Amino acid sequence: MRLLLLLLAGSLSAQIQPAKPIKLFNGQNLDGWYTWLRENRYEDPKKVFSVENGMLRVSGEEWGGIATKQEYRDYHLIVEWKWGKKTWPPRLKNARDSGILIHAVGEDGRYNNTWLESIESQIIEGGAGDIILVGGKNKPELTVEIRELGKEVYWKKGGKPVTKNAGRFNWWGRSPAWKDEIDFRGVEDVEKPVGQWNRQEVFADGDKITCLVNGQVVIHGTNASHRAGKIQLQSEGAEILFRRVEIRPIKRRPRIPDPAIR
Repeated sequence: MRLLLLLLAGSLSAQIQPAKPIKLFNGQNLDGWYTWLRENRYEDPKKVFSVENGMLRVSGEEWGGIATKQEYRDYHLIVEWKWGKKTWPPRLKNARDSGILIHAVGEDGRYNNTWLESIESQIIEGGAGDIILVGGKNKPELTVEIRELGKEVYWKKGGKPVTKNAGRFNWWGRSPAWKDEIDFRGVEDVEKPVGQWNRQEVFADGDKITCLVNGQVVIHGTNASHRAGKIQLQSEGAEILFRRVEIRPIKRRPRIPDPAIR
């Protein structure tokens, strides 16, 4: 028991809870990050991840991710991103796709030899802000209040609480007519058109996760099994640019919209 307590204490001490803003991406190089690619593991011969004109460019040519070396907990994450022009097979004509993985833990490539076990704040055309549970040795769990439409579940404050350890929770306004095709846009989409900058935020607050896209709360979950870990950005067949990746202490929690609004 004493050994277990010491191990837990060591694990907690290794996780950073920000007391002030921390720029995870410094705009100059990839210091503080490391890459993992399905085909090349820790090598990146095609420069899938690079810094260009002060931006972190993810080409999307290979499947994988770039992750922080450090683990973090209890933070307000701010990511500013926009789609590039390039897409790659086999998703040449599919919806542009990427993602922000939080509370990422375990072995590199644990999920499908590609990503860390984590909870994903999705970036995909028509679905920016969805939450996906990226499995691993210990499947991440989350509870979300939902409404059901066919086989799909959408966040709805005051709806039926559902706990999952795999699959996707859709953000409240994701189109029921969503198609996995390039340039898809739904009627309610808060993501900006291709080429324009988006601001995606995640409040990782203990066992609670709240995601915002361009200032709107799009989904909220509780009882998260994973509450700390690395942050990983995905490469998944589409070029995407990041100009800001920053964590801050949680000073003001976002107001969760009244259910009558959604």
